[in-house]
Amino acid sequence: MTLRYAYNTNGAANHRLDDALRLIADAGYDGVALTLDHHHLDPFAPDWQRETERVRRLLEELRLGSVIETGARYLLDPRLKHEPTLVNPAADGRARRVEFLCRALDIAALLGSETVSFWAGVPQAGVVREDAFRWLDDGLARVLDHAELRGVDASFEPEPGMLVETVGDYAALAERHPRLRLALDTGHCLVTEDIDPADAIREYAPRIGTVAVEDMRRGDHTHLPFGQGDMDMPAVLAALEQIGFARLVCVELSRESPRAHAAIPEAIGYLTRLVAR
Repeated sequence: MTLRYAYNTNGAANHRLDDALRLIADAGYDGVALTLDHHHLDPFAPDWQRETERVRRLLEELRLGSVIETGARYLLDPRLKHEPTLVNPAADGRARRVEFLCRALDIAALLGSETVSFWAGVPQAGVVREDAFRWLDDGLARVLDHAELRGVDASFEPEPGMLVETVGDYAALAERHPRLRLALDTGHCLVTEDIDPADAIREYAPRIGTVAVEDMRRGDHTHLPFGQGDMDMPAVLAALEQIGFARLVCVELSRESPRAHAAIPEAIGYLTRLVAR
């Protein structure tokens, strides 16, 4: 089968969204992993619905599918990266994160996106793990109800250093929330070293809502261009082909924004050469 590739706009943060989408399409990608941000389809803008419709028309023109990503650093709080999260100790903070994730699902429904990807967050100092998981369960229930209402898959990403950081942690969470799909970042498997990336693809195949790929070094959570880390990309691509993965395979090079014009074509060139071999 032929894998379908997307590029994450968090790796094109210095470009206007329209320019980034055109660069992605021109390079030959099949889709975009659109990280909602203040400058890229701001979900809190007064005209967010009109802008979403405009972006939908542009995606159709460019023949790009989409995944919605929610990992913007300072979208909710200009002073604290990624805060507030689903495990923030303040109830109004958690509610704001839930509101954001529900808005992301609304946007995904309007765009016809494959899924919305999100994570738990890092518990703040002094937060008891039992409380954090209780808050997470409560927030997830509300997000999943809204996802079902909107007809969009909600995919949860285990993130190194967060409350839920391994695919094993995700599996335990999914036992309580069976509607929750897995957003598998293959590089994170190298960081946490709990499971081989290709094995994770095969083991969790029925649960995967989206996949992110990049290079990474073992134990080091730095997104690297392909060929600069320890990732066995041929094995990862072979595993995706083996399970018949038909959704977008999303390249996430979040540190490459200053050279996105070069990184975008380089990444898909690397992947297509691997498959050709």
